[in-house]
Amino acid sequence: MFESRLRLHFLSLILLCCVSPSSFYTFKYDRRSYVACHPNQTQALTDFMNEFDSSHCNLSDPYNGVWCDKWTGALTMLRLQACLSGTLKPNSSLFRLHHLRHLVLYQNNFISSSLPSEFGNLSRLEVLYLGNNSFVGQVPSSFNNLSLLSYLSLSLNELIGSFPLVRNLAKLSFLDLSNNHFSGTLNPNNTSLFELHHLRYLGLASNKFSSSIHSEFGKLNRLEILYLSSNYFFGQVPPTISNLTSLTNLYLEDNQLTGSFPLVQNLTMLSTIEFSFNKLSGTLPSSLFNMPFLTSLDLRGNDLNGSINFPNSSTPSWLEFLYLGNNHFEGKIIEPISNLINLIYLDLSFLNTSYPIDVSLFSSLKSLSVLDLSANSISPASLHTNSEIPTNLERLYLQGCDITEFPKILKNLEKLELVAITDNRIKGKIPEWVWNLPRLTTLFALNNSMDGFEGPVDVLVNSSVRNLMLELNSFEGAIPILPLSISVFYASHNRFTGSIPLSICNYRSLTQLKLDYNNLTGPIPQCLSNLKVLNLRKNNLDGSIPDAFYTGASLQTLDFGHNRLTGKLPRSLQNCSSLEFLVVDHNMIKDKFPFWLKTLPKLQVLILSSNKFYGSISPPDQSPLGFPELRIFEISDNKFTGSLPPTYFVNWNVSSLTAKEDDAPRYMQYGIISYGAVQNVPETIDLQYKGVAIGYGPGVLLGLAISHLISTYKPEWFVNIIGPNKRRNR
Repeated sequence: MFESRLRLHFLSLILLCCVSPSSFYTFKYDRRSYVACHPNQTQALTDFMNEFDSSHCNLSDPYNGVWCDKWTGALTMLRLQACLSGTLKPNSSLFRLHHLRHLVLYQNNFISSSLPSEFGNLSRLEVLYLGNNSFVGQVPSSFNNLSLLSYLSLSLNELIGSFPLVRNLAKLSFLDLSNNHFSGTLNPNNTSLFELHHLRYLGLASNKFSSSIHSEFGKLNRLEILYLSSNYFFGQVPPTISNLTSLTNLYLEDNQLTGSFPLVQNLTMLSTIEFSFNKLSGTLPSSLFNMPFLTSLDLRGNDLNGSINFPNSSTPSWLEFLYLGNNHFEGKIIEPISNLINLIYLDLSFLNTSYPIDVSLFSSLKSLSVLDLSANSISPASLHTNSEIPTNLERLYLQGCDITEFPKILKNLEKLELVAITDNRIKGKIPEWVWNLPRLTTLFALNNSMDGFEGPVDVLVNSSVRNLMLELNSFEGAIPILPLSISVFYASHNRFTGSIPLSICNYRSLTQLKLDYNNLTGPIPQCLSNLKVLNLRKNNLDGSIPDAFYTGASLQTLDFGHNRLTGKLPRSLQNCSSLEFLVVDHNMIKDKFPFWLKTLPKLQVLILSSNKFYGSISPPDQSPLGFPELRIFEISDNKFTGSLPPTYFVNWNVSSLTAKEDDAPRYMQYGIISYGAVQNVPETIDLQYKGVAIGYGPGVLLGLAISHLISTYKPEWFVNIIGPNKRRNR
């Protein structure tokens, strides 16, 4: 019934289509001039839609629509975003729409379809947008037939091969091939790229191109935006880059470029320069900081040195975003930077300076909201309360600065939202005033020597903090009463004692809880089953695992290893359809092998070792075990019996076993700091070979499959499964 209504809704859009005079970047149309599409166009479009599952298509989205010529009824424009799921076949009815001028298919799921060569038959196309559709394979040469194209985007797919044949696309002004797997070299002998003299936008970022940046790029003198980021370009940036006088955005970051800083001073229209994470060396030209429209300059991760000098000019710099971290600047560079009064974001991390930085030198930067001084030496006196610092700061990073006291200067920052003081030598207690900062939401204080909290036991309750990271410290006593707004609480590797307080059930926003490697005792509260990440590894918890994982639970990571848990593995875990990591090793759980877990579609790690599991782990029909996404499987030191046929692991992904028995597995480390964001993704997943740990204990498993042996000696059945040297793609 729903699909019928959907089809009627879509047909109503077809029957009331509107004319669309289009512009280059946007599609505009007159909503008052409605016309009917020609019946054969309506039928072709209906047939096209029927080739796919479109049940999730939001046809009320103004982005989606159909436009027809008001004189002929020919369908000239089609836009469908996040609508279609299925295979796009060469005989698709789409290719019966020969009058199409604008075709936008974005964020659909064409299930690893190749790009049909029949696209080349749509010879009237002026705009072709096929981004983020899961296309695979090479771009067919028939695309070269689309001689009227001015806009072509194939970004965010899985396309391979060399630079596509586009010699006949002389009208192209926009070409985006970014985020694919294109490879090879770019030079005039093997690509037609440099014949596209009308290009204004060229996006080749996040591919596998490997060559020098050819001097022929200088002939594309209409370019306004050039994306070559995240490839394997090497060598020096050619001097001809200075011919691109229309450039406003230049992105060359994350390559292997060498030599001195490129000649960009003549490119007076530039607003953004991204050269980070290359191997550029030498000094910066002083004129760089007075380019009239430059607002963002990212030079992180190079080998730049020398001092920073400013030319004598009455014109102020318009720089708002400056990233100089991970370089080798010498001399006093802070004083010149303090003249960049329009700065909003300043990254000076890992500068390798030989002198301590005085934070008060930034007091003139009244608009500064983000300051990163991580991995530098900071003048202790400049962190005191009476020191001056930009009062508009919202994020402050002081990680790895060898600080020994909690920075009192933070007390003056009423707009502060995030502070990172990880990897220092701060001792004592966290001051009470920290929790009174009105906008503070995130505190990273990992890897210090702090041992408590100043103030009453409920000092944190009314704080606005949502993300609190206190891992690798020396906190003692009971788990603190947390802020009611808490979402993420990491307190691993401390000395907390007592039970997990039942008051933790009152934190409705809590999604991630890490209390591993403490001295906690008592049972596990039932309310913790509604989290995404729950790690209680290496404590002294007892009782059974609560059987309270409700249908639709969002749990992704569960680690209860190295405790004193008894009872059975709760069957309600099968309600956790997002579960990826399940670790309960080194407990006293007594149960049969949990075949029922194979219903979990995303389970990658299953570790049951050193418990009291018993019985057979071989399915009665000797079929493969299941678990299609499983990468790590450890069941050693239990009481399992039976035999293991060679077909047992045939459907599993290729992986490797990296954990030592008594250590937290590398694949179970969580918490990534990315511009202040806390993400619930693995910090490291080093999974290269199919890893199985089965073996010692009272039970005997015939058909030996211990990870070290199979990866070292590669028995015939193992080679037949994964091949002699097969590795996972990175």
